[in-house]
Parts: sequence; C-alpha cells; structure tokens
Amino acid sequence: MPALMKFLHVTAAITWLGGVSFMLFALRPAVTQLPPPQRLPLIAQVLRRFFVLVWPAIAILLLTGLVMLLGVGMKNAPMGWHLMFGIGLLMFALFGHLYFGPFRRLKHAVNASDWPEGGRRVGQIATLAMVNLALGALAIAAVIFLA
Repeated sequence: MPALMKFLHVTAAITWLGGVSFMLFALRPAVTQLPPPQRLPLIAQVLRRFFVLVWPAIAILLLTGLVMLLGVGMKNAPMGWHLMFGIGLLMFALFGHLYFGPFRRLKHAVNASDWPEGGRRVGQIATLAMVNLALGALAIAAVIFLA
C-alpha cells in the first residue's frame, strides 16, 4: 500500500507541475506571435483542458499525502513531510484563487472579445502559476532534504 500511495502522489505531482511548466515555458512563449483574438482563446482552451486534470491531481495529492502522514503518525513524520503538507495546502489555495479568479475572468474576457482584459488575466495566471511552480519545487526539496 505505501508504494501505491507514493506512486499516485508522485504521478499527481508530475501531472500538475509538469503541466504548469509546459504552460509557462512552452505554450505561452510559443503563442506570443499570435494576435490576441487567436492567442487568448487558445490559452483559455488549453487551460480549461489542463485544469480538468489538475482538480483530480489535487485530490489525489491531498488524499495520498494524508494517508502517508497518518500511516506513520503525525508525531513520527519527518519535518520535510510536514513542510510538504503545509506547502501543498498553500498551493491548493493558490490554485483555487487562480481558477475562480483570474481564469474565470479570462474566460469572460475571451467571451466578450475584451483582449486587453484577457491579456491582463493571462499575465496574472502566469504569475500565480510561477509562484505555485516555485512552491512545488520547495515542497519537493523539503521532503528530499528534510526527510
């Protein structure tokens, strides 16, 4: 069971952080050559599809993380596990803000063909995604170096 929990946990983390990396470092730079009426609907559609994967990844991360923490007992868990859990909760909250705030507003801007507003929202999403990517790296470092 512990091996399955670790496998699911790592797979969910790779899905989420890998997708964020793709968006920030591959998709976003590649579509800058497109005009806003083409670029912004494409980004919104890619994010919509990606977020369908992120929600289950978050649920899997939370569930498997809790199972592993409780399996060894909170008092017996290494400091790195506690840090990863706390950072993970912050990441979940940040993603919720991103999804229900800037992403929702991006979809509205695209539907209204408000390209300047859509561009602002994509910028906000990229900033929040970069923070989450950095937090994810910090969580991984915590569990590796403080376990």
